[in-house]
Amino acid sequence: MRHFLLTAAMSLGLAAPALAACPVPPRGQPLPIEATASLQPWPPWRVAVDSMTERLRRSNVSPARMVFLGDSITEGWQAQIFQQFYGHRAAINLGIGGDATQGMLWRLENGHWPANLRPQLIVLMIGTNNLGYGSTAENTAYGVGAIVARLQQLSPSSRILLLGILPRAATAADPARALVDRTNQLIAACADGRRVIFANPGPLLLDGAGNLADYVSFDALHLTMVGYAILSTAIEPILRQSLP
Repeated sequence: MRHFLLTAAMSLGLAAPALAACPVPPRGQPLPIEATASLQPWPPWRVAVDSMTERLRRSNVSPARMVFLGDSITEGWQAQIFQQFYGHRAAINLGIGGDATQGMLWRLENGHWPANLRPQLIVLMIGTNNLGYGSTAENTAYGVGAIVARLQQLSPSSRILLLGILPRAATAADPARALVDRTNQLIAACADGRRVIFANPGPLLLDGAGNLADYVSFDALHLTMVGYAILSTAIEPILRQSLP
């Protein structure tokens, strides 16, 4: 088992334990919008936010041991796979399609992190929409770092599993891939191996030539059932250490 976990850790690109140092803008430089809580202009996002706000108002989230935060890739986690891997872990999914770092920061300040929500583990995957909207890797990383810092304030006892942004585009030659890789290199610095763990399961979704097949991702971004099975299997060794 120890050898298996070590091999899995190497495959996932786990960050080595170190003092957490999430990316922050240089001294004197203002925070970019990606690191500032703000409503997003996309109407479907606002409808989904209002729906989740009402859902959380009516729910008792205190039993949750595990919380997923993210965008449509998190929201769309295939139901049977989510139940298989996380049903016994009292997990709740707070993903919202179209979310970006600034939108998630706004959500955390406006009802999407109830006061009685104190999970053992938070699974955070955010940032792909920022890149899709034209943000730089650096500004996206500042936004991810701001979210990690805010979650540590909101729920100090929770560990955070920060997942790298998954591959965008069908082939390795697409410029979007380099942007994702650069962002993941930056946000990996958030990990201290204790309170914050970074894992990059994205490469496991690719074939040997670096292609993102349509049976793994139907649009070179969102995952199929096969893609979610790969993703869930990839992070399971970490969960078994953090949340038996």
